[in-house]
Amino acid sequence: QVQLVESGGGLVQPGGSLKLSCTASGTSFRFYTVGWYRQGPGNQRELVASITGSNSTAYADSWKGRFTISRDNNLNTVYLHMNSLKPDDTGVYYCNSKLPHRADSTWGQGTQVTVSS
Repeated sequence: QVQLVESGGGLVQPGGSLKLSCTASGTSFRFYTVGWYRQGPGNQRELVASITGSNSTAYADSWKGRFTISRDNNLNTVYLHMNSLKPDDTGVYYCNSKLPHRADSTWGQGTQVTVSS
């Protein structure tokens, strides 16, 4: 069973950058599809970006061009590089991992990102 831990959140000014990390333990991460989700205040979780085991990436329109998802299988970690941050990007960011042939998935505990001056 994979366990996920997110880190790297914090308070940043508009226009700033952050790098979030999602580190897996319990199994090799390399074959998992991993997604980063944002949950704003009072809102549902929405997909920000995802990366497959073969490194195919996808982005939601709101974050395309500003955020980049990548992975380092040697470190069992998936990253979300966040640039040109806006106050609307504020929320708790969660990572989710899933094997392609499985219906179940695993969530991390989330990391808070606050964009404010």
